[in-house]
Amino acid sequence: MDELDSALLRLLQQDGRRTNRDLAQELGIAPSTCLERVRSLRERGVLLGFHAEVDLPSLGRGLQAIIAVRVRPPTRAIIEQFQAFVARMPEVIGVFVLTGTEDFLLHVAVRDTDHLHAVVLDKLTVRQELADVRTSVVYGHLRKNVIEPI
Repeated sequence: MDELDSALLRLLQQDGRRTNRDLAQELGIAPSTCLERVRSLRERGVLLGFHAEVDLPSLGRGLQAIIAVRVRPPTRAIIEQFQAFVARMPEVIGVFVLTGTEDFLLHVAVRDTDHLHAVVLDKLTVRQELADVRTSVVYGHLRKNVIEPI
């Protein structure tokens, strides 16, 4: 990673839809150099992809919650099976596998409190391996879209 790579990453994080020509012009380099740098960042695994950000309330999923889950026994097989299960749930938009008191934090986006209640009771607590579930409604969510310094 050099200064040019860092500058390129900063610009792409701000707007991943910028054209190669615009990026090159902003950085003062040839479009071919810019394209090669972006390819190199992808090949090295620095850039993982380009994604569209969606407005959850516009999709009818305006209520977010964090669900802390503890499974028992905490074996590799149980952890991996539960992780695969929650990854398939359409309500789950993020999964954190943890050390400490909780084994998982699930970030969910649902229609309303009734939907959240159904997710917890009808989808999660019916699982045999669940030892504990705690749910917290999210009032606000701040996510950094640009990671600095690079």
